[in-house]
Amino acid sequence: MGIPPDLAERLMSAVLGVRRVVRRRVRAEVSGPHLPGAQTELLRVVERQPGIGVAAAARELNLAGNSVSTLVNVLVEAGMLRREVDPADRRAARLEVTDAAHERMASWRKARTGLVSAALENLSEADTESIAAALPALEKLMDVLKEEA
Repeated sequence: MGIPPDLAERLMSAVLGVRRVVRRRVRAEVSGPHLPGAQTELLRVVERQPGIGVAAAARELNLAGNSVSTLVNVLVEAGMLRREVDPADRRAARLEVTDAAHERMASWRKARTGLVSAALENLSEADTESIAAALPALEKLMDVLKEEA
């Protein structure tokens, strides 16, 4: 079985379209200054891996170390990240999400989940089941793409 020629483009268009609409609608619901995608992604990485270093976060995000350092500086200044000296290597920093960032991310997650859940309620049961059935394959695709990076 061959891959349909437009599958990759349709997949990316659908995923990016959903993400863009959700981001725009959630931004209107959640108070506070807008955080660009790269900052939000860094906060997610640090939230999942408290104490992660800048270099490890850069690898996780597939970004250059100096780009992540810039993001860290902005988020520290905004009160969203704490940078602490690594006791094992005084030259390295360990990153922690602040309480303010935890609250903002929880609020954002609640709004995003509510929005998407409400939209899923408007789909047919067959469509919802199809989306649920596709999730494991999409997660495997994500893993394959990460491995190739």
